[in-house]
Amino acid sequence: MTNRVVITGLGIVSPIGHDVQTVWNGILTGAHGFAKTTIFDASTFPTQFCAEVKNYNLKDWTSRYDVHKNANRGSAFAIGAAVQACRAAKIDIETDNPKDSIDRKRLGIYLGAGEGSVDNNFFFKAIIDAWNPQTNQMDWTAWSRVARARMNAQRELEQEPNMPATHLAYLCGARGPARSCLTACAASTQAIGEAAMIIRSGQADIMISGGAHSMIHPLGITGFNRLTALSTRNDEYQTASRPFSASRDGFVIGEGSAILILESLQSAKKRGVEILAEIIGFGSSCDAFRVTDMHEEARGAVSAIEAAIKDAGISYKDVQYINAHGTSTVENDSIETLAIKKAFRDAAYNIPVSSVKSMLGHLIGSAGAAELMTCVLALRDNILPPTANLNDPDPALDLDYIPNRPRQKKVDIVMSESFGFGGQNDVLILKRYVE
Repeated sequence: MTNRVVITGLGIVSPIGHDVQTVWNGILTGAHGFAKTTIFDASTFPTQFCAEVKNYNLKDWTSRYDVHKNANRGSAFAIGAAVQACRAAKIDIETDNPKDSIDRKRLGIYLGAGEGSVDNNFFFKAIIDAWNPQTNQMDWTAWSRVARARMNAQRELEQEPNMPATHLAYLCGARGPARSCLTACAASTQAIGEAAMIIRSGQADIMISGGAHSMIHPLGITGFNRLTALSTRNDEYQTASRPFSASRDGFVIGEGSAILILESLQSAKKRGVEILAEIIGFGSSCDAFRVTDMHEEARGAVSAIEAAIKDAGISYKDVQYINAHGTSTVENDSIETLAIKKAFRDAAYNIPVSSVKSMLGHLIGSAGAAELMTCVLALRDNILPPTANLNDPDPALDLDYIPNRPRQKKVDIVMSESFGFGGQNDVLILKRYVE
């Protein structure tokens, strides 16, 4: 017998808000988090804008700031999101003597978390100071001396992608299964899917899962610019994220964290917490094709969708809404549309599809978790989020992408798709919880 897996808590820190209801209201009203980049001077970059998290103060979320003060941006956002999710799920935090009934050895963590950025100011200054112009080479002895004097060892440790989970373990006292994955843009969807499998198999009662990431730094933006993945609409950045539009030219990079509390149905009922939705299906696949390109016949994406449907024990005709990966790149939107048509066959044209990246931006490792959260809220409120900035539909993309305005519609089964660089494909299916 396998355990049913339900969601009992949500938390988010994003470019359009630092709590679930603010973010959801923003999505339903077409808010966006796009602005000129301020984290570093991007004036010489092809892309000079992004979706930053603004006015976030870690001290607002933890009474143990001394423990978390060196957290990188991703870890800091994860702490805020986890505090919200744990409060919603009635999980005591920041205490050595919790009054809840949770066995901390059966409370686990699985995050899709990105690598933290190096401490750029000190890192690049150390390189400059260690460069020998006479020999046109690095003086590595000087580099070591400068780096040791100027760089913070704990801050450098924060580059490791397991560190957000480490912060959350301390925050929540979680001593159960601990996992981290970094499968590019599919990371947090994979993390949630595999966390659900851990609960299904009885290895844990509760999993804190989701994602955290920030790649808004010189090396991150340089990489995506060289891949031509980012929009370069520097004079129209407010509407630069245009999934499924004829004029789409790339995504708007964002940052943030989304955390969900996954729990066995038995545990949730025993604790008397509100059940927000049920996870019924998870599918994962790899394209085995190219590092940055989806297979032109969408074989990996179709495989993941079909695996999730089979895992859920439903028909493809039962899915009533799809939260698309929808990056606003020419390739992704075209191939994702093809994947939906192949997987859903005659039903494809009857299923509403939308991409909230049109407002949130692309949160990279935390994108899938944030998007799954909107699926939970769509089930709760019977409202489907829109695809913003869809004013010039690509005639080759002819599905129902819910342009510009939310749609009132009761749905009971919804799906969220994530397709990452490297050919990683992960799909989750949620169902309205029924006793």
